[in-house]
Amino acid sequence: MSFAPHRRTHLFILVGIMLLAFVLRMYRLDAYGLWFDEKSTLLVSQGIVLEGSNQKDVFDKATTGYFTPREFWKPKTIDDFIEANIRGDIGNSPAYYGLIWLWMKLFGLSDFSLRFFSVIFSLLTIPLLYQFVTRHFRMEPEPASRLALITCFLAAIEPFFVVQSHIARNYTMTFYLTLLATHVFLLLLEKESPGQRRTPTRLYVIYSFLVAVSLLSHYLTLTVFLGHGLYALLYVRKGWTWARLALSAVIAVGFVSLWFIYGGGKYTFFSLNNQAKQYLSLALTNPVNNGFGLILPATVPNVFWRSLPVFSDLLLFTNGLATAVVGYRNFAIALVLGLVATGWLIRFRNQRQPPIWVKFGFPLVLAVGLPFYSINPGQHLVLSAAVPFFYLMGSAMREDVDRRNRPLLVFLVIMSLVPTFFLLFMAFRSGHTYGITQRYSGFSFPYVFILIALMVMKIASLRPWFRNPLAVVLGVQAVFLTMLFQRIFNDTESKYSAAPLNRQPNPFWTSARKIQELYAPGDTVLYPSLRRHEYSEIDRIGRSFSVIDAQLVNVYLPNEATYYQRIDPNEPDKIVLIKGKTGQKITIFDLEGMKYRY
Repeated sequence: MSFAPHRRTHLFILVGIMLLAFVLRMYRLDAYGLWFDEKSTLLVSQGIVLEGSNQKDVFDKATTGYFTPREFWKPKTIDDFIEANIRGDIGNSPAYYGLIWLWMKLFGLSDFSLRFFSVIFSLLTIPLLYQFVTRHFRMEPEPASRLALITCFLAAIEPFFVVQSHIARNYTMTFYLTLLATHVFLLLLEKESPGQRRTPTRLYVIYSFLVAVSLLSHYLTLTVFLGHGLYALLYVRKGWTWARLALSAVIAVGFVSLWFIYGGGKYTFFSLNNQAKQYLSLALTNPVNNGFGLILPATVPNVFWRSLPVFSDLLLFTNGLATAVVGYRNFAIALVLGLVATGWLIRFRNQRQPPIWVKFGFPLVLAVGLPFYSINPGQHLVLSAAVPFFYLMGSAMREDVDRRNRPLLVFLVIMSLVPTFFLLFMAFRSGHTYGITQRYSGFSFPYVFILIALMVMKIASLRPWFRNPLAVVLGVQAVFLTMLFQRIFNDTESKYSAAPLNRQPNPFWTSARKIQELYAPGDTVLYPSLRRHEYSEIDRIGRSFSVIDAQLVNVYLPNEATYYQRIDPNEPDKIVLIKGKTGQKITIFDLEGMKYRY
């Protein structure tokens, strides 16, 4: 099999992009301990309920008697997995938990193994994006491949994608699944277009399967399929196509409904209703120091300001601007300069030899505000250039894409916006802003990357006096993104997750290793415990003390071990080993309050 020279070159570039993505996702992958959501992943996937409602025989006696790792690891049933899923994640993501359970059976329970599962799906998204662009854009092969490579590069360096690769949760898997489902959806519509043979039934079966698995990986993937439905309303006219799409959706929903009828999903709406009431109460009474982050009442101003960073961070060239741009005066200066620069672009970009003052004035217009910005001048410079960037993105969509691709561009815009607009709708419906967060609308990123790639190609086609200043601004933004990566890798940036900052290596894994090293027959391990609160029926276990510290150590201990262990209700922080022969107390680890427990 032989490839044209440009295809071989593009293949090598794609491999290089994949290597870059791999390095960014692997760097310091397990340097920091698991945070609360990842602890949920670890326990739920093993059929272990957080706080042990399905381990009452183990922990109800834990303050007066002993338990062992063998008792902790007794075989779990399907009912155990369902209960763990209900109490640990409101019945959400059973497909993800099933796959991560199988993965850990094969590769162990280490932090690296747990997170590497996320890395795999994040990496798989990149070649899928390449296939998506080259397959669905009706362009000559070389420019289509170039557009696809730029898109893949953007996906490789997107900070949000890198962060989610470092988190043992379902997000990278859902981004991959929904992009694959979208790819199949477009193939279906292409096969159903006039002049094509009837679409193979297997494509509808695959699409239905992907819809079902996506929904069972995260319920909010629904927003992606709402986007599919909206596009179908706009462009599908054949009744037979509608009938087959409807049948595919019914089959998918029917399959998912089995989980809602017989599995953990039957408690989902009950749990969501309780959560909505709890978050609304906090928004009205304690919006700041509530343990969940900032939660505000869903007024129009609050929803606007809370959603602004979500929209801003969808685009690499505006990433971070929503929080860095400060002051109405600074904003006005940047906006006015950006509008002037855009006006010059509109007036002179197609001229071979514009007036000399345009050539020298364009970069000056972008930079003239630097002495006048009172804070973050570099990021206000980027904001001023964002105006011509948006103009060039629109121009690229209007001028550089074949008319046959116009419906596809409409589809990309729909898919870029619907997930976030759905979050805004739900915020107003529930009365609070807690759910307005990037990870709940991250399904939009692949489609946004394509639109940005079109803009980049448009910039490359400009005359040097326009292209070079804009490239310099993109370089400035690249510096800020590099600084963001530095903070992410140093665990001093929680922009894309609710994880605590400045984490240490996993203290529970460290404690388990130390216990195995020091334990001798007759010794006893004592675990600390905090008082726990039961907020709803889902939390109700009937135990006033927490056992999660003991659970998180035992999950790393050998499942046949017979170490004697107890809970010390009077000790809030220290894991202690008491030597049986001497009574010596050895501190295995001091959790120091909530420092290691988030």
